[in-house]
Amino acid sequence: MEIDHNSGVSVPDLSAKVIQEVGKAIVGKDDVLAKIMASILAGGHIILEDYPGLAKTLIANSFASVLSMSFRRIQFTPDLLPGDITGGYVYDRGQNQFILRKGPLFANLVLADEINRASPRTQSALLEAMQERQVTLEGETMKLPEPFIVIATQNPIEYEGTFPLPEAQLDRFLVKLTIGYPNPGEEKEIIRRRRERKQDEHQFSVVSSVQDLLDMRRKVEDIFLDEDIEQYIVDITSKTRSHRQVAVGASPRGSLALLKLSRAWAAMQGRSFVLPDDVKTFVKPALGHRIILQPDLWSTPQAADKILSDLMQAIPVPVTQDIRQ
Repeated sequence: MEIDHNSGVSVPDLSAKVIQEVGKAIVGKDDVLAKIMASILAGGHIILEDYPGLAKTLIANSFASVLSMSFRRIQFTPDLLPGDITGGYVYDRGQNQFILRKGPLFANLVLADEINRASPRTQSALLEAMQERQVTLEGETMKLPEPFIVIATQNPIEYEGTFPLPEAQLDRFLVKLTIGYPNPGEEKEIIRRRRERKQDEHQFSVVSSVQDLLDMRRKVEDIFLDEDIEQYIVDITSKTRSHRQVAVGASPRGSLALLKLSRAWAAMQGRSFVLPDDVKTFVKPALGHRIILQPDLWSTPQAADKILSDLMQAIPVPVTQDIRQ
């Protein structure tokens, strides 16, 4: 059974239009863009870890423009203080009173650029806002805009002067994604588009309003999840806790991440129910940063992905019907 699109927005159609519009600037990365779109629909935060120059900042800005969301970029540095991102009260001589100046956190989409360069104190201020969707200043609690999404970036090759995120804080991110280098054909296309555009800036068309995005999120919550697939999610997550090469397995937050992401992915495909393949699509992005490997594997590239692949092969895939009422 397909989703009824007669009322309100169409999740698959609007999602496809968003990805297509962002794809005008990001060449050859439709799979990554689709997973980011699913994460936005699932209401989670995203961490992008990759080498410099691979359009991490451009991706965040592009999604904000196409979805008509307010956007703020925070460049994380060692001297950045919590008040620099949350804001605070300052004295206004003209009005002879203290007035609130909101920080860059008060936006729909916040880019936390090179988050691991800030001190743990500042990282904690951001992650508290991510978890609670609110900021407390001088005893006053203020809700952050809805939707509120953080896209954080990390550079995997520069560790001097950085403060790596502890696993407990990484757990707050719904997914961790990499972008990867373009192939020669894609890189040539990037150059061609820049030559024809005659400017560095990209011009985007607004595809969705903020209200449309919130409506799509509500539709995602109605996606049916069979009990057998629920058990499949639990089996995958719980197996990470008993694997001999894993020191600390994924928490229940990992299971919830798979639930939300698989529902969003199913909605984007035009289905009203989740298939096992929807879950498989997000096992590595959702769980890879949530497991701590044994010390002898810390220097092994993509060891976590290999372990998760082995787990998926060992766990029976539930057989489900293609039609759900």
